[in-house]
Amino acid sequence: MITYLYWAAVIALIVLSLFIGGRLGSLGKGAIVAAIIFLTAWLAYYFHFEQVFVKRFGGVMYISVPDGQRHLGSTWKDDNLWVENFDPRTNECIFSEYSKGNLLEGRVVIKNCNPLMERTGTQVVPGR
Repeated sequence: MITYLYWAAVIALIVLSLFIGGRLGSLGKGAIVAAIIFLTAWLAYYFHFEQVFVKRFGGVMYISVPDGQRHLGSTWKDDNLWVENFDPRTNECIFSEYSKGNLLEGRVVIKNCNPLMERTGTQVVPGR
């Protein structure tokens, strides 16, 4: 919902700049200002606001699990989303970071990690 409000405000500013440019007799300058507003708003959304909106205000964000992997879990660390997937072909657990603007994304790979298989051996039972 907050994302819709953000883009509605951006569109209102663009329309306002075009309207004021037309009233002052320079629609071209109004169009340039509108383009600057749109570009600035898009960059701000992509590099800052997207994950902030999702985490703090209940926005929507879509992430796909790579082919051949299974999703295990996800968590927030500050404003960055960490997703854990398992790759059964390589027997690895892969933690991937989705940061603002997809810059400086981290990745941690744990080898010989098989969380989907039962462990063999003895099980410790408390109290026995």
